[in-house]
Amino acid sequence: MQEKQKALPATIPAIGKTRWPKIAQFSPVSRETFRKLSKEGKAPQPERMGIRCTFYDNAELHRWLADPINYRVGK
Repeated sequence: MQEKQKALPATIPAIGKTRWPKIAQFSPVSRETFRKLSKEGKAPQPERMGIRCTFYDNAELHRWLADPINYRVGK
């Protein structure tokens, strides 16, 4: 018997929040590099919902993915 596999979305939704595992397939950088860029204001800021649950705003992710080199928080 085969296990059912969840289909991954082809894109990140335009609105809402997304966690790193879904972002990873679209990201040009690793999780640690993304975390460092976030701390420097060069990638979307994390939104914490407890110690082990972090989300990112989808609109900001799309802005960053469109131009990761020139992205700045709050522009």
